[in-house]
Amino acid sequence: MGARKKISAEKRKEALKTMYFAKLQNVPTSPRKMRLVADLIRGMEVNKALAVLKFSSKEAAGRLEKLLRSAIANWEVKNDRKAEDGELYVSKIFVDSAVMLKRLRTAPQGRGYRIRKRSNHVTLFVDSMSNKDQNK
Repeated sequence: MGARKKISAEKRKEALKTMYFAKLQNVPTSPRKMRLVADLIRGMEVNKALAVLKFSSKEAAGRLEKLLRSAIANWEVKNDRKAEDGELYVSKIFVDSAVMLKRLRTAPQGRGYRIRKRSNHVTLFVDSMSNKDQNK
């Protein structure tokens, strides 16, 4: 590895130590469906976001709820204390498309229709409210 690459990699590693996030990869749901649920909780306080996800009827909400709990646990481990009410919020959440499985479905007159089974990657960042106030 070159010197410049090594320096930028070290900077990235240092920046990750102050970020609190969780990733969910290869979720067998289309990214569009997952983004609908992700948009519901973006910027929300975590306890309110957990309540919204718990009572949402969408299948993707259950997966995001588990991911959010993981991100909260990561924050607690890195800070060596429990998260209090109103302290954390969802700072960033984004959904990227992942590998697409391509299948064929039989169609009339000897043809075949292509079926694309989509999947996605979700990354969720949490941060404390005090950091939000300092950034403004």
